[in-house]
Amino acid sequence: MSFASLGLSTAILEAVAEEGYTTPSPIQAQAIPAVLKGRDVMAAAQTGTGKTAGFTLPLLEILSKGDRAQPNQVRALVLTPTRELAAQVAESVATYGKNLPMRSAVVFGGVKINPQMMQLRKGVDILVATPGRLLDLYNQNAVRFNQLEVLILDEADRMLDMGFIHDIKRILAVLPKQRQTLMFSATFSTEIRALAKGLVNDPVEVSVSPPNTTVALVRQWISTVDKKQKAPLLSYLIKENKWEQVLVFTKTKHGANKLTKYLEIQGIKAAAIHGNKSQGARTKALAEFKAGDTRVLVATDIAARGLDIDQLPQVVNFDLPNVPEDYVHRIGRTGRAGASGQAVSLVSADESRMLADIERLIKKKIPRETVEGFEPVHDVPDAMLDTRGPRQARPKRPSSGHRDGQRSGENAQGHKPASKNPRHATGQRSGQRAAAPGGGSANGGQRSGARPDGQRSGSGGRSDAGRPGGQRPQRSAGRPGSGGAGGGNRSPQRADVNGNR
Repeated sequence: MSFASLGLSTAILEAVAEEGYTTPSPIQAQAIPAVLKGRDVMAAAQTGTGKTAGFTLPLLEILSKGDRAQPNQVRALVLTPTRELAAQVAESVATYGKNLPMRSAVVFGGVKINPQMMQLRKGVDILVATPGRLLDLYNQNAVRFNQLEVLILDEADRMLDMGFIHDIKRILAVLPKQRQTLMFSATFSTEIRALAKGLVNDPVEVSVSPPNTTVALVRQWISTVDKKQKAPLLSYLIKENKWEQVLVFTKTKHGANKLTKYLEIQGIKAAAIHGNKSQGARTKALAEFKAGDTRVLVATDIAARGLDIDQLPQVVNFDLPNVPEDYVHRIGRTGRAGASGQAVSLVSADESRMLADIERLIKKKIPRETVEGFEPVHDVPDAMLDTRGPRQARPKRPSSGHRDGQRSGENAQGHKPASKNPRHATGQRSGQRAAAPGGGSANGGQRSGARPDGQRSGSGGRSDAGRPGGQRPQRSAGRPGSGGAGGGNRSPQRADVNGNR
């Protein structure tokens, strides 16, 4: 199959040929015809398989036959989760559309907004944007969507994840209902797939590999190590194996900065990219890494989305991701376009559950190795692979009007239920002693210092909403019988979450 057989115009075919491509990748061969027919598409393909061109090429073909964009209008919108991915997509649009009379622009945060507003003033055929900056521009009347024909969500699983869903919904609310919607991603979890169904109309589903599987050419292995030894082990592996280009993932920005400083002290040239870095600093760090001037690039998950690095040989998971699907995204940075790669995960005992979730997702047990001199004191359990699917969260109990996380009824007062507390075997409420033999009770049936309403005294940090009527009763200055009942009422105070008044 050739690109010409897909129905692309001569102008686009010439641009593709100049890039050295002659045969479409599997994702391109399946997605391009569906997009050209005007169908909504949900496409799952591993990073590095050509999925960006899978929507860029047919998008250019569709827009080349329509009217040009009017001032401040957009004909096609491509949403991406990160600045780096937005820049990569914009570069693809410019490369393949260079022979077409169309305008395109890319907008994202971290840079001045005024030049972006000027770009949009004449209208653009294709706008590549991150959600936050797009909303800023829309709120300033710099962009309008009356002419919008196509919406594309790249890295759709992350775009629709909880961190982006609110921005996405605000954007969708101002877009025309009649449009073509394309969703491209490396992974589609069950939850994200269900949510995506509400955004697309009778979509064509395209998948060139089983969902949530890892690239076959990537050698994956785990080095079990204690948490405090992770940084020394990473330094050892880089030096011992003479790794020259290593992408390292951490969970936090602080962790990325800390690890970068450690590697620099060890004589390893390293740089960090994350959300707190300016766009200029991120661009500079990435350029130096690609050029080989920087040996190690330490990144958080969001910052690493869209990193397009040819033949990246090593990926290291310094921390395992909380979301199993992110593991697939991470190691997809290596082993791209038919090249081989290696993905190493440094796993400590406290990450056992995350490891089990990852292995369950990819339906594969990752080989474990221990590096001599870094044997862990607390080993990682060698659990059996469970293919039953992700654990389902238990349904929440009905709300009883109290604060989140606060138990209701007797439990809210810190007491065990009567059925479980041996003191309450006779069915008596908390705060009362069981009747003594002969019908009497200690202190006349009332515990010393207990309040008449059965509530514990002192600052227990309980919510007012857990009391009858949702009101906190006024207390006397002294305990019952202490002589403080008359005129000694203190004004009610609300307890804070720590129980302090």
